[in-house]
Amino acid sequence: MTDRTTDLATEAFVAHRNLLFTVAYEMLGSAADAEDVLQETWLRWVRVDQSQVSDQRAYLVRITTRQALNRLRTVKRRREAYVGPWLPEPLLTTPDVAEDAELAESMSMAMMLVLESLSPTERAVFVLREVFVVDYDEIAEAVGKSPDAVRQIAHRARRHVDARRPRTTASPRQTRAALESFQRALETGNPQEFLDVLAPDVVLLSDGGGVKRAALMPVIGAEKVVRFYLGTSAKAAATITCEPTVVNASPALAVRRDGELDGVMAARVEGDRITGLYVVRNPEKLTRVTSETPLTLR
Repeated sequence: MTDRTTDLATEAFVAHRNLLFTVAYEMLGSAADAEDVLQETWLRWVRVDQSQVSDQRAYLVRITTRQALNRLRTVKRRREAYVGPWLPEPLLTTPDVAEDAELAESMSMAMMLVLESLSPTERAVFVLREVFVVDYDEIAEAVGKSPDAVRQIAHRARRHVDARRPRTTASPRQTRAALESFQRALETGNPQEFLDVLAPDVVLLSDGGGVKRAALMPVIGAEKVVRFYLGTSAKAAATITCEPTVVNASPALAVRRDGELDGVMAARVEGDRITGLYVVRNPEKLTRVTSETPLTLR
């Protein structure tokens, strides 16, 4: 391979890198795993005969999908042994991501957890078709199935997701307002303020990864969630503060303990009530919430 060929391959990879990262992250829910997939994609891409590639973007997406699919099958087994609930790795996102309604919904914590319930192939097909609008023939090449099989998988995955996705999509303003109310409840410790913003059937998932204290099982119901937080606050030998942030294109709270980042809290909001709380405290998952990650569907 000549230096010129390598330069051309590098230019193409760099030009599409944000897209490839977005594809890998949507499939894996982990920035660290997505970066590994991109490294594997690059190693395969530079060995490709560029004169035989008619569509660099499609070819790169195909390589990335294959590598992400392989990685997803591996991490699925690893996540089964995870200590407590597993939550996606939160990303601090740029303002333009939040403005893209389709991308914002697809990478919300609530939707990413729905995608976790799909099989690896179903997730790959769903992400490529529903999020990136890739045609069935291209998806078939990426996942090693026939176009007809891909259509059936896409239909099955779509039906599965539709049955589990949020019933209504709250606007960023509604989500921000609900989180502000929840933050006030945390600061005052007033049980009624918690109950005013939490839906009766709210579910709290907290991810400490076995490193930080977290509930090992989902906490279900407003009163149990209130008791959990009031009990946690009573035991905390530190000053806990929250500040607004944006992760995965949605309003969220950065939680600090004595000024140090301790976790990120995202929420699923329906109407003016919080129906899902997602708290990530695992330090290994907090490396991408202090600097913005550029994402794109194109």
